[in-house]
Amino acid sequence: MPPAKTDQLDLWAESGLDGDDQVMVDFLLPTGIYIQMEVPRESTIQHIKLLLWKEAQTYPLFSLLGEMEGHMFECVNQAAVHEELEDETRRLCDVRPFLPVLKLITRNCGRAERILDSKIGVLIGKGLHELDALQDQQVKDFRSKMKRISEEKMQRMQLMSWGEWLRSCYSTQLETESVENLIDKHEGVIKITMHYDQSQVIYTLLLSLSPQQLHTCVWKVHSLFRINLVKGNKVNAEDAAKIQVRAGLFHGTELLCKTAVSSESSSRSEHVWNKTLEFDIAVCDLPRMARLCFAIYAVMDKVKKQRSTKNTHLNKYQTIPWVNTMVFDYRGQLKTGDIILHCWSSFPDELEEMLNPIGTIQTNPYTENATELHISFPEYSTQPVVFPAFDKVSNLSCGIKNAKRSYAQKINNHFTESRNTRRCTQPLLFTGRGGKKFYIELKEIMERDPLSQLCENEKDLIWTLRYDCRENFPQSLPKLLLSVKWSKHEDMAQLQALLQIWPKLSPRDALELLDFNYPDQYVREFAVNCLRDMSDDELLQYLLQLVQVLRYEPYYDCALSRFLLERAQSSRKIGHFLFWHLRSEMYMPAVSVHFALILEAYCRGCIPHIEVLKKQVEALSKLKAVNELIKLGTIKTKTKQAHLKEAMMTCLRQTGFIETLSNLHSPLNPNILLAGVHVERCKYMDSKMKPLWIVYHNKLLGGDTVGIIFKNGDDLRQDMLTLQIFRVDGSAMEGNLFTQFVVSSADTIANIQKTSSNMAAAAAFNKDALLNWLKDKNSGDALDKAIEEFTLSCAGYCVATYVLGIGDRHSDNIMVRSTGQLFHIDFGHILGNFKSKFGIKRERVPFILTHDFIHVIQQGKTGNTEKFGNFRQYCEEAYLILRKNGNLFITLFALMLTAGLPELTSVKDIQYLKDSLALGKTDEEALKQFRQKFDEALRESWTTKVNWMAHIVAHPS
Repeated sequence: MPPAKTDQLDLWAESGLDGDDQVMVDFLLPTGIYIQMEVPRESTIQHIKLLLWKEAQTYPLFSLLGEMEGHMFECVNQAAVHEELEDETRRLCDVRPFLPVLKLITRNCGRAERILDSKIGVLIGKGLHELDALQDQQVKDFRSKMKRISEEKMQRMQLMSWGEWLRSCYSTQLETESVENLIDKHEGVIKITMHYDQSQVIYTLLLSLSPQQLHTCVWKVHSLFRINLVKGNKVNAEDAAKIQVRAGLFHGTELLCKTAVSSESSSRSEHVWNKTLEFDIAVCDLPRMARLCFAIYAVMDKVKKQRSTKNTHLNKYQTIPWVNTMVFDYRGQLKTGDIILHCWSSFPDELEEMLNPIGTIQTNPYTENATELHISFPEYSTQPVVFPAFDKVSNLSCGIKNAKRSYAQKINNHFTESRNTRRCTQPLLFTGRGGKKFYIELKEIMERDPLSQLCENEKDLIWTLRYDCRENFPQSLPKLLLSVKWSKHEDMAQLQALLQIWPKLSPRDALELLDFNYPDQYVREFAVNCLRDMSDDELLQYLLQLVQVLRYEPYYDCALSRFLLERAQSSRKIGHFLFWHLRSEMYMPAVSVHFALILEAYCRGCIPHIEVLKKQVEALSKLKAVNELIKLGTIKTKTKQAHLKEAMMTCLRQTGFIETLSNLHSPLNPNILLAGVHVERCKYMDSKMKPLWIVYHNKLLGGDTVGIIFKNGDDLRQDMLTLQIFRVDGSAMEGNLFTQFVVSSADTIANIQKTSSNMAAAAAFNKDALLNWLKDKNSGDALDKAIEEFTLSCAGYCVATYVLGIGDRHSDNIMVRSTGQLFHIDFGHILGNFKSKFGIKRERVPFILTHDFIHVIQQGKTGNTEKFGNFRQYCEEAYLILRKNGNLFITLFALMLTAGLPELTSVKDIQYLKDSLALGKTDEEALKQFRQKFDEALRESWTTKVNWMAHIVAHPS
């Protein structure tokens, strides 16, 4: 990456600030001529090329250039990558070269295709030439397949009428069609018929594709799995340290066998082992989605005595780069040959055997400084070893069934078989003597929350009663999957057969199957098939998680990727949000290629949407430039606030900014058309990231203005997750206790309190301020309605902030609308991560319930116990409703574990939800716990007021 330019303002954002709209550009011609000339910053590339052509006529060798249309510019962009500027309608200030240098190159044929490639590359934030350069057959195959599908779709769209096109792009409900006709169920042969011109002779050849002739089935390889550990380079450890490598085979989070550990190496530079690591599992028992995980660590001979025993393993083992790779490639072929794995240096909070199975299987693209691990996969056969196709798996499941035994004999032998690790292969039924006992036991297991661990006896019981689970507890499929012995291919085959007759799950229940614990491709295909019943609105509600679990997919061409693309290309609204979910994470090296491939496929299948999205990308780029201008001015020059605001307005009034920021669909809601910026009402906020408050005219809303907040530099996915849970909560609660996240006609508690008091320190203790504010905004029946709205919304947020453990609840993070709805903003601290000062927690209450809130609820009457009693009843009812959705909340948080959120990195973080919802307890027990928290919040509310006073004093304006 190029160094950041921190010593001067952005070259492409300076236009107009000093009255100079020109920029000096160096032009490099293919004839070897160098020309330096000034050009307008806001000119299009086409206009700049015309200016260059006129200037070049005065230089030697001009006649050798040829036609102007046969050339285009190339530059080095902000990502330090060569970019060909095929799309000449772009402005120079939007291209934003890293340096003002343009190279003129000869244009190749296929201009229309190259222009499309250029537009897609700019739009997704990764040039397609970068994907072209990847020496990865999986990438090439995926792009080729998606390009073919997209071209066919665009051809069909061109033949559509306007009505058909509208239904295709803006359908209210997607209808899925059966793919049964697409499956060829005949024997594996290719029939080739040859006709010759001017001849009646016809030749027919049948070419067998039988796997037995071309491949070796992995189930026929009974050797133990092994790899050759060759060497490691660039290991960042002390010279005297002894380096070891630990390797483990995983299926999801399940360790398939004992880990293998290398010998110690004490070399200073290159650590050479050339040793075979053998695993206690046969090749034939490797599951299709088995992954090989490595950790490289230094063993310290002498460990200094620590005062604390916490994290003692970190004292003994230091410097742990890790890397993962799949055992089978994307075609199902067992890997062979030499591989260089570039490791990741981050160290997760908790690792299994110092390994990181949940981490990406992509190697670190920053190869220059990354630790290198050289390994070699051996060959077990002269032919490629492949995992069997689905039909062969099904045949195995039928062939390995034992002779039928009586139900009573199975029950009697059940625990004996568990101890001997043998599994029953015939279905059991809850009939006969003793059946009710097993039904009750199984029911208790199935009703546990997703975080509950299963012991081996329980797993064996679930597997033995798997057909009963199908009949009586179909939603228990996740627990059945955790009970499968994935290291035994016979059990795996029986599971695949059972999946074919398993009842379809509701989309909400199916979401859990996309967790990392369930990597099997047929399981994930089953889950995706269940998701097809989702309406567009339901899909949008869970799109945040569906994008994140793409990280769990080891191969680009998977059921989830295809499903998201199908739905996105069938609904412009879904396509819009899928684009931005993916586009916002393109900077992450672990997913940049995968997400770029999906974005490219979407753009090729929705070419008319490209220009709409392109305008949004350019608009955000302009706002980012303004935001960086303000940050730089604040940090470097200590310029006064008024001057910075004037500089901001000067930027927004420039022609280039006006054109880019006007008449675009809002990235937050594509149904809103942002007509033009109301510059005089725009401002920036005086917080760390200097977010911009941009006010737009909106003709579609009858001339009302629309405000958007642009925040650059913060990860807002945690806020998105919290707001998503609020929406799920609100849809589950009768009476809708939650208000939407809106800030129109609203003010913060801090502002309401400060305006009612002459002294900042006393403002937080004025209990009449909030009620008086509502009385100023409402009167008569409107006031009664506003107080009722306040009561309902306050109850909803009290319960939700307690359950989610939302912290940093100062008075600027709680707002009230003039119509009474209370709502919270800024969810930077969740799951009990409360802020502290000098090691002391600043927030000591389960949730915010101050006496001024109660004063409003009681309508200003101290003895109005009826209103307060109703409020308390609302809270308790809301809490019980949330408990019913507890498993869904845990699933939604679990699916975000690899998103990189700072306060959601391990299952331990999600344990907070389980505890706050009292999952595993009866409703009576849970309600008793909540009532204690309610009383505590009320009793300790004075601490909240003290915190609010300190906040108001620290932020008086």
